[in-house]
Amino acid sequence: MAANQGGRTRRRLSTEERREQLLTVGARLFSEGPYDDVWIEQVAEIAGVSRGLLYHYFPTKRDFFAAVVERESERMLSMSQVVPGVPVRKQLAAGLDAYLEYIQAHAHGYRAFHRADAAGDQAVRKVYQRALAAQERQILEALAADPEFGAVSQARADLKLAVRGWLGFMTAVSLEWLRGSDLSREQVRDLCARALLGVISS
Repeated sequence: MAANQGGRTRRRLSTEERREQLLTVGARLFSEGPYDDVWIEQVAEIAGVSRGLLYHYFPTKRDFFAAVVERESERMLSMSQVVPGVPVRKQLAAGLDAYLEYIQAHAHGYRAFHRADAAGDQAVRKVYQRALAAQERQILEALAADPEFGAVSQARADLKLAVRGWLGFMTAVSLEWLRGSDLSREQVRDLCARALLGVISS
């Protein structure tokens, strides 16, 4: 246990809890400004830890930002897991609902994740690009296995590019929605669903 302060005893965080706390602080700061404007000292101060402890978890600022991006990519991929045997149309609505609910609850992390592509650090950008490629792969695999879209997906040489374009569209719509759009979550979901179905059906 940590020392008693003000009559309250604070529980010492486990290694995993402390790491999660630092990543949460980092996600907020990286979402609010460019990579170069975030200082490790600021993260440590907000988290209430020493700079040395933060460097114990993340040796460099690049490692720290990459870990923030990696965490958010894993969360987003878990939102879009394909369910074998379930039609794409049915999965799409449920998957987008879960995705939009996630980005509402983790808006800072979502924004930080998408700032990674603009970061000058190639290692961080590679983490971001791997996550996008994994999302793209999940969608293409679901289409290929679906009775309605399987034949179309095999015949469309441009489908991979179309799906990548749709992911960019969905990101732009989601970020604008988080800024304060008047659209409801259901309206955003339906807009994104129509866009993907239009792309793969055309």
